[in-house]
Amino acid sequence: MTLRERLQADTTAAMRSGDALRRDVLRMAQNTMYNIEKAKKVTLSEDEVLGVLTREVKTRRESVEAFRAGGREDLATKEESEIAILQGYLPAALTEAEIGALVDEAVAATGASSARDLGKVMGWLSPKTRGRADGKVVSGLVAQALARADLAGHDTEH
Repeated sequence: MTLRERLQADTTAAMRSGDALRRDVLRMAQNTMYNIEKAKKVTLSEDEVLGVLTREVKTRRESVEAFRAGGREDLATKEESEIAILQGYLPAALTEAEIGALVDEAVAATGASSARDLGKVMGWLSPKTRGRADGKVVSGLVAQALARADLAGHDTEH
């Protein structure tokens, strides 16, 4: 069963069981996919559907921060409930150690040696971390790894 089919089946199940929050969250995600497909005139691949769900989670995380900053704990809690529903459709999150290992592998695979190579490394990493790690965290770890590589390179030059 594809991710899209699972979303559709779970939406139907939520409608039957009266789970309004789950129904609404899944419908919003499906509507986003539909709108993208309509605009691009293509059918989204499984990976692109995963990307849509990842963006939906990211948007809600940003909303949680904004609501908390504005003192709206009730809305922040609702957004967190929506995040929990959507995360059920995403692959298991990578641990910090797993991300670090992938970053090291990416730096080696791309031959990156300085901060200028960040884009190249992120391009290699993105398909492997999509939906499984926050992009900000990954790029921060890549920047740290490249800074270490850059320092190591300068040490050998002198």
